[in-house]
Amino acid sequence: MPYNLGMTEITLALPFALPPPELASDLIRALNAPALAALLSRHSSFQYTIFDNNSRVLPHEAWLAHTLGLATAPERADTSAPLATACMRGCGLAAQAAEGHWFMLQPSHVQISRTHMLLTDLRSLQISEADSRGLYDIARPYFEEVGKTLLHGAPGLWFMRADDWADLNTASPDATTTQSMTDWLPEGEHARDFRRLQNEVQMLWHEHPINQARQARGLQPINSCWLWGGAGPAASSGCVAIGDGTPWMAALAAAPQHQPDAQQLIVQPGVAMLGGLISAAQVGDWADWLARMQQLEQDWFAPLLTALKDGRVDSVKLVLSHRHGWTTVTSNKLAQRKFWRKPTLNTLLNQS
Repeated sequence: MPYNLGMTEITLALPFALPPPELASDLIRALNAPALAALLSRHSSFQYTIFDNNSRVLPHEAWLAHTLGLATAPERADTSAPLATACMRGCGLAAQAAEGHWFMLQPSHVQISRTHMLLTDLRSLQISEADSRGLYDIARPYFEEVGKTLLHGAPGLWFMRADDWADLNTASPDATTTQSMTDWLPEGEHARDFRRLQNEVQMLWHEHPINQARQARGLQPINSCWLWGGAGPAASSGCVAIGDGTPWMAALAAAPQHQPDAQQLIVQPGVAMLGGLISAAQVGDWADWLARMQQLEQDWFAPLLTALKDGRVDSVKLVLSHRHGWTTVTSNKLAQRKFWRKPTLNTLLNQS
């Protein structure tokens, strides 16, 4: 768990904990979270930041990259998430990450209809080590033929070196999911080169026995790959504990062998990001979202509020986001003494 002996502020980032404006009132009425309400209402600072809808990453991805010292402030127009080499280091590939420009390449499933293509949420693919290694072994020789080094980092998380593609503008999988995929394909001078490479991979994997076996198990075939997160060898200057995330989030986690919990963070204050709400919000499963928020209330908000009140930590900062922006709210022991502020979740409605 990351910590700093001189720091007593806890920062908890929760992607998609901010309900969409059109559903916020109904979701808030259904949510029983008194500890969260106290942290939100009795605050020392509050700010909502609008995120550029034209960005090709999501607010929490841009925030994470900035927190790790890898990118500019997330509200900047040139927002990006150059996370690849940081993820490589988390996969034990630090030596390779120190040289060249790398992208994350993730095996994926694309749904094709008459009018559009849709990138499936990569969390739903359940890619095993065997499937990932098998597909990687099939694809790697072709990458070598075109002068691109391909490395296997973890199931569903590979890395491609492309020094001459450093200016390629890519989109994250989560930014692309639920959107028409055509609008989110890589852009730039070498976009067509990647598209040819992607098409070749698709043909190599089409009706391969690995995919036939997956379909026999009721799983979607891996019929494409997604490129994003391009980064050079710059070192990360931050440290974030991450839980309930995708393979790339797991690679970035400060202690990947442990899921962060509130008590760890209270003992060793630092920064944590929990990705457990993303999949429910992306597919609009708001019943699941509410259940997960209730679990966060029990496992995180209530313990953090108690620690704040009894002085074990000086302040708690929550970073709550959705696709179009994020709320940053900080509370401390003094703010919690503002008894005249009735705890309410209505603060989540302040999205302008």
